[in-house]
Amino acid sequence: MRGSVAVGLALALGLALALPLIAPIYHVTLMLPFMAYGIALLGLNLLFGYAGLVSFGHALFLGIGAYAGAFLTTHTPVRSLEVILLTAMLAAALVAALVGALCVRYVKIYFGMLTLAFGMLFYTFVLKFYHLTGGDEGMRFLRPTLLGQPLSDMSKTAYLVGPYYYYSLALLVLATALMWRIVHSPFGLCLRTVRDNPLKAESLGLSVPRYRWHAFVVSAIYAAAGGVLLATPTGNVDPTLAYWTHSGSLVFMTLLGGFASFFGPLLGALVFIYLQDTVMSVFPYWRLVFGAILAVLVIFAPTGLAGLVDRALSARTARR
Repeated sequence: MRGSVAVGLALALGLALALPLIAPIYHVTLMLPFMAYGIALLGLNLLFGYAGLVSFGHALFLGIGAYAGAFLTTHTPVRSLEVILLTAMLAAALVAALVGALCVRYVKIYFGMLTLAFGMLFYTFVLKFYHLTGGDEGMRFLRPTLLGQPLSDMSKTAYLVGPYYYYSLALLVLATALMWRIVHSPFGLCLRTVRDNPLKAESLGLSVPRYRWHAFVVSAIYAAAGGVLLATPTGNVDPTLAYWTHSGSLVFMTLLGGFASFFGPLLGALVFIYLQDTVMSVFPYWRLVFGAILAVLVIFAPTGLAGLVDRALSARTARR
């Protein structure tokens, strides 16, 4: 099975590298939000799948990343995407350290409600402080430079489906490799112990709140990086990015792909982006369709699409 997964990943990466050369521009641009959400969901699943904590306010950190980038490009001379990413991740880490210090002392619905409350506080802040954030009109996110190259002579489309696409893909691969190392390290093993049996973890000398806090901060850093990449193609950041329904979409993608699998959230993000685009083009009440899909997933496929794929591969191996 591991061989099949490795082959599948190699084929997926090869297809992603060749996509701008063989696919219509529209489908290439749909991959941009997938890569941004993919990075954010890798972090969210560290909290959800490995630490056992469901956040309903994770759009807070997507918003911090997006607004940090918009503020820097609009109100300062900073245009480097590398500097923007580092600043956004540091800001998210600082906020997560403070918010997480309170939230991780609670579990289950209490943790979820606390994260939702802080997410809505941030949404209210960016909505009401018009002179700082632009209010409901949002802020412009000017085109950043990539690795010191301004690329100002390129059209927006050429910029997005060319250099920016491959830049985002490289960040996604790097973020995935780093998260793989994290979850397969002693820290990842301790997180799973804390998730499965916190009392036993305490008896072994592990500080349960501290490990949850670390996971919370790391997930926020990933979400902020995803927020920067999500806002760059649109060129505008508005408060809906931090609204609670956006947090719900992040949880939905994780459930759709399968939070029990490392690559499940990535699969969920990809399917969500294309499914949303397809359903919205033919049916105005697309949230009704997605609600039905969520109900079916929870009842009949709680392990998500990745779980279905894993069972299919296991059955195929058994037949052989």
